[in-house]
Amino acid sequence: MSSQPTDLRISELATLRAQVAAWRAAGARVVLVPTMGALHRGHLALVAEGRALGGRTVASIFVNPTQFGPGEDFSRYPRDLAADLALLSGAGADAAWTPEPATMYPPGFATRIAVGALSEGLCGAVRPGHFSGVATVVTKLLNQVRPDIALFGEKDFQQLRVIQQVTRDLDLAVEIRGVPTLREADGLALSSRNRYLTSAERAVAPRLHAVLSEVAAAARDGGETGAALARGAAALTAAGFAVQYLAVCDAETLAPLERVAGPARVLAAAHLGRTRLIDNVAV
Repeated sequence: MSSQPTDLRISELATLRAQVAAWRAAGARVVLVPTMGALHRGHLALVAEGRALGGRTVASIFVNPTQFGPGEDFSRYPRDLAADLALLSGAGADAAWTPEPATMYPPGFATRIAVGALSEGLCGAVRPGHFSGVATVVTKLLNQVRPDIALFGEKDFQQLRVIQQVTRDLDLAVEIRGVPTLREADGLALSSRNRYLTSAERAVAPRLHAVLSEVAAAARDGGETGAALARGAAALTAAGFAVQYLAVCDAETLAPLERVAGPARVLAAAHLGRTRLIDNVAV
């Protein structure tokens, strides 16, 4: 395909499937990078990973209304398709799948995917219905693109685990891979929502990663997680965060842990002003 940004864009499902079929006929494998746009270096790192895997890389751009709850930021979520297409072109993506809302949710659409325990705690507890919306739209994207591999950033760690569960349970012929979180030099995880931060909030925001790292170090040393989590929550509150959750969880099941005896993650969500930040670190 041409390297011009406008040539990357595919907005009709029949065109997308014809392009993917042509790639497969030529012996290529296909990699999907699902996004909601407002792209940053983290997204482009996923595209670079797709290119490194030797396949044709499709980045989808769709702000999915069904994963936003009442009062959340769907209407103000940043959108700049022209800039996103230019970034994808520069990163070497082969196509940008930009479906219209009516393609994803046509009149009469009535199906939702509900995932069990993995989706019920953490973000699922404070954003009811969020992961049902995520699971449904990602399943549709996987069926539309039919990739061999789909790449997800580990910043949204619970989302990664939910999508892995869905693909196992529904026998979807795709490998779901997590890609490590890309960070600013001061530790702040890259996120499209970071652009909501004021300059004063941006100066405070890296404290979230610092506290998660402190909790992880304490848990790694064999201490009970309760005391470390209490200290961490107090530190975040003192820094100006409104903490939604801070937890040490099993890295596979996301069940909360009182003491770490295997692979684990420290996960948090907190508001800083109007901006909701999430992050996690491995223990």
